[in-house]
Amino acid sequence: MKRIAFIDWIRVVACFMVMLVHASENFYAADSSGLAGNVSMLANESNRFWVAFYDGFVSRVAVPLFMIVSAFLLVPLKPGQTMTGFYKRRFGRILPPFICFMLLYTFLPLLWGGMTWEQSLADLKMLPFNFPSMAGHLWFMYPLISLYLIIPVVSPWLEKATAKEELVFLGLFLISTFIPWLHRFVSAELWGECFWNGFSALWYCSGYLGYLVLAHFIRNHLDWDRKKKLIVGSVCFLAGATFTAWSFWWKGVPGQVIETPMLEWSWEFCTPNILLATFGAFLLFSCIQGAPGLITGLSKLSFGMYLVHLFFLGPIARWIIAGDVANPSIPVGLAIPAIAALTFLCSAVTTKIISLIPGSRYLVG
Repeated sequence: MKRIAFIDWIRVVACFMVMLVHASENFYAADSSGLAGNVSMLANESNRFWVAFYDGFVSRVAVPLFMIVSAFLLVPLKPGQTMTGFYKRRFGRILPPFICFMLLYTFLPLLWGGMTWEQSLADLKMLPFNFPSMAGHLWFMYPLISLYLIIPVVSPWLEKATAKEELVFLGLFLISTFIPWLHRFVSAELWGECFWNGFSALWYCSGYLGYLVLAHFIRNHLDWDRKKKLIVGSVCFLAGATFTAWSFWWKGVPGQVIETPMLEWSWEFCTPNILLATFGAFLLFSCIQGAPGLITGLSKLSFGMYLVHLFFLGPIARWIIAGDVANPSIPVGLAIPAIAALTFLCSAVTTKIISLIPGSRYLVG
């Protein structure tokens, strides 16, 4: 497959964004884990602002961008490609590294006392059902698997659908992005949801499938020139990202313990603001016309970097924070990107070294 320069840029930047998100979590987690759990607390106004900026404004589009990239490259299926062939190729690339790193996160922390044998064995028992407790970032693999599973199913429709027909679906998807807000502020059960039915009226028009269709629409039906993409992209990203940052700042009162889902009430990846910011960010990236060798090389390593990065982020964060999230060794506005940058560097070097090993595709893709 011929490389697309702006896709390489997205992979590299979005990979760094993921690390920026996890670096930010150290400054509102209510426990010593370094990652946001069920409850959160901000130490002061500085943490409140910088977490809202780096995690909310800058980086919340990372996951949807990865979803759009996958769909942009893979939908519809190539002529003559079968469902079996598609599954064999895609899952053969992601499942071996995924399984490998689930096992690594289950047992490797035992070497430095990062977890107990009881916790490791409990994680091992749960591996057929979910990610290990020390690898929260692996949640992303499950919706990615779901997206791969549905691609051969929706491809025939997308091959035949007109732009207007895709817009109808995208309109329904847009409506569905309000569901997280409605769940929090109106009702826990919407449009047929109840304790015996978890599938609402818009269930099949919601979730990451919407980003899949959006990617196809952009690639096949959005014929805007570069100037229009820059203008519309900038407006959409700034509007969506500003709301995303504000939503966290609004709820994050320093010194008060708050349930994390309420603090992050507008940070779910299928909400209107993040959809808007992601659409804008993708348009802006699509204006890039070339990529240096460094970006291309990092793009090829990005999956492995994502898998390995939490092994580095925790120790780096503890070193920079020095036991006090209110007063880390360097100001918070510098500490968050510094943690992310050092994690990115360590992950890139490690993944590159692993990639030189024969059979490394089974380890880092």
